[in-house]
Amino acid sequence: MNEAKLRLIEAEKKASLLFDQISNRGLICPGKSENELNDDIFNLAYDMYGIKKYWHKRIVRAGKNTLKPYKENPENLIIQEDDILFIDFGPIFDEWEADYGRTYVLGEDKLKIKLMNDISRAWRDCKNFFISQKCITGAELYDFAVKTAKSYDWEFRGKIAVYLIGHFPHEKLEKEDKTNYVHPKNNIDMYAPDKNGNKRDWILEIHFINKEKEIGGFFEQLLTC
Repeated sequence: MNEAKLRLIEAEKKASLLFDQISNRGLICPGKSENELNDDIFNLAYDMYGIKKYWHKRIVRAGKNTLKPYKENPENLIIQEDDILFIDFGPIFDEWEADYGRTYVLGEDKLKIKLMNDISRAWRDCKNFFISQKCITGAELYDFAVKTAKSYDWEFRGKIAVYLIGHFPHEKLEKEDKTNYVHPKNNIDMYAPDKNGNKRDWILEIHFINKEKEIGGFFEQLLTC
């Protein structure tokens, strides 16, 4: 395993520990706003790792805001006692990017709990499909992700499902090249090397929603590990 892969895996391990502490320290609680929770997580990350830099905007979405895609900036909601929310952070550890997202449920609402559990299982379904293929295009993996959402009785939300991850600042360098994202029109083999001959590492994110119930779930982490 090369050094780049080891650094990405180490960055993700730290992100996972950070998210564990979000739960363990009871940061997610009713009556707190999305922005307040966002700030609490930012401060926790700084206390744990000295992190102040993130490669994309920090996202906390609760209630009906869980329907919203990444690019939108919805109103700042208050977390409710019987709520669903997701967190999407992209911390940078020693100039190496992580991207991690999880869904949380407060209360005992069965549909919300189902969504939280389904999206975790569906992410692993998508990864297992990816690693079972010797050659797979971005369009093929995107199509599988959409079909997987339907198989769990949810709607897939998002124009992309996977994108490159690496040494900061990849977003600035790569964002204009649409072959670096998994979407319905990307017919490039995901296992193919980049233009410099290097193996590419991918993040898989999935966002499932139910528009009628106004709930959504999100799950994201390193695909190629």
